[in-house]
Parts: sequence; structure tokens; C-alpha cells
Amino acid sequence: MSEQTKSRKGDHIRIALEEDVDYEYNFFDDINFIHEPLSKLNYDDLDLKTKFIDHELNTPLMITAITGGYEEGKKINKKLAEACEKYGLAFGLGSQRAMIEKPELIETYKVREVAPSIPIVGNIGAAQLISYDSFQINDMLKNVDANYLAVHLNTLQELIQPEGDRNFKGLTEKIISISKEIEYPIILKETGAGITYDSVKELLSKSNKIKVVDVSGTSGTSWSKIEEFRGGRLGALGEWGNPTPYCVNSFKNSNTLVIASGGIQNGLDVAKALALGADVAGSANPLLKAQFNGTLNEEIENWITDLKRVMMLTNSSTPKELRKSKLVISGYLKYYM
Repeated sequence: MSEQTKSRKGDHIRIALEEDVDYEYNFFDDINFIHEPLSKLNYDDLDLKTKFIDHELNTPLMITAITGGYEEGKKINKKLAEACEKYGLAFGLGSQRAMIEKPELIETYKVREVAPSIPIVGNIGAAQLISYDSFQINDMLKNVDANYLAVHLNTLQELIQPEGDRNFKGLTEKIISISKEIEYPIILKETGAGITYDSVKELLSKSNKIKVVDVSGTSGTSWSKIEEFRGGRLGALGEWGNPTPYCVNSFKNSNTLVIASGGIQNGLDVAKALALGADVAGSANPLLKAQFNGTLNEEIENWITDLKRVMMLTNSSTPKELRKSKLVISGYLKYYM
């Protein structure tokens, strides 16, 4: 791996922690629940357990792709994965491209020793799939004892990144080909600009290995803004992308398992995402910041508590019952919806 790649990984975390790199508008703020004053539930009976491909989560929450490939990344991954194990959440590794190029970096991605039972999601960029074969991808996942593979789509980020990829020709065909050859279920994910059902329905129809879509829309961290801090020119595209709630809603009539990430800041946002039809909510930067502040466990507990409170206040005994709750959509989001 080049020193440039190593430096980039460190830059990403530093910038995410220190700079304002969020989209200007959080579309989750345009969603409100209708309060149900006549409660029918016992708080202690609420059941948050959620199926996640071949696993069961204690709470429908995932810490989505973070980091790896450098020494500090190893410490970050272990601390986050340890918290996921404690609360029964899913955990996503950062792009594993670095460990394919430099196998001695495998250790920076290994978290199974502190997270023996939770689903661990490996990660590779769709653009990099063009350069790798199925044997390399299978080995990459086996080496870190991952359960699933996230293939991330990040065209916007690559276009802004000074050293980013520019060739995505044949990408759909490569994803289909790899999906038929690897041993692992696939999660197709964006990196902040959003996936709608219409954009991937053909791909989903041609590959039964793609089990989940992580929509990762606008509202949260903008990776294109992170790349601007690294010297890329963002120009007029600072707010480019599809809002997360709109993306989630676009899958409502499909049979695809959906992760809603991009703008999930608290337990109320988790509840809103589930009410729109997501199966799991995902978040990265807010929980990364909590880890660095020494409040990660407290933050997760607060999110879980607030999710359960919303369930009580909408008479929803399970996360899926939140889909029956009544919502008011306002602001810019009403035009999308």
C-alpha cells in the first residue's frame, strides 16, 4: 500500500472528527410522529430483536463502515466492535483494499476476538472490484472472520478525491460476476449520496446474493466534503445526492432488507427510519465521536432508550410495528415523498 493510501485513511478519520462535514440539511428533521396518548404496552415487554440476514440483532442498529489499514484504525475498530458485541449490534469494517495490497495490515481489521457473536461486515469499493478476483475477495473476508461483504458505491467521493478512480465502466457486470463466485452474502451500500430502488432494481434482479441495501443517503456525513478538506474541488456539488428517508421509502414495495444510514443522529432518528420501512438503522460518525469522547456505551444506551420510548408513544411493541405509526412529513422532504 502506498504512503498516500495510508495517509488518506488517517485523514478521513481526523477530518470527520474535527471538521464540519455534514450535509447542510437533515431530512429526518422533516419527519414527526403522531403521538398516541392511550398507551397499551408494558415498557419491559418491548422486543427490539431484529433479523439481520443470518443473524439476530438485539437492537436494529449497525455501526456502519468506519476504518482500518493503519495502526489507529485497529484501536478504533476494536473499541467499536466491543460495544457492538455488548449491545448486540452489527458492525462494519472500513474498506479492506489496504489489506489486499499490503497483507501485514490484516491485523488492523481483526475484531472477532472482542466480538465473537455479532455479524461483522467486510468492505470493498465497487470500483476496486474491477481489479480483484473472487479468490482475493473470499480470502479478504476469511482473514478477518467476516460474515458478509459490503460493496460500497462512492462515485461522488471518487470524483472529488484528488487521487480517486474515474473509470466505472462495466461495474454492474463485475458486481454480478463477483456475487456469483464469492461465498458471502452481499450488502450493496452507498457512501452518503443515496441509493434508490429504481437505481438498483435491475442489479437486484440479476443477483440473489445481494441480500441487503444500505441506502446511505444525504443528511449525515458527506464524504465529498471530507475529500474537499483533503484538497479536492467540490464546487457546486456540496449537497448532491438523494435524501436518506426518500431512499428508504423507495424500497417500501420491494422484498429487499434495508439499512437506513446517513443522518441517523439519535434514537428518535432510528425510530423514524424504521417507521419509513427500514429494517435496521446505521450510523458511523456520531458513534465514532462518542468513542473518542469516552461516552460510546452511554450514547448507545441513550439511543436504545429513546427508540423504546418512541415505540411506547406509538403503541409499537416491535420495531416492525413502527411501520404502522402515523407520520407527518414536512419541509423539503414532502416534495420528495
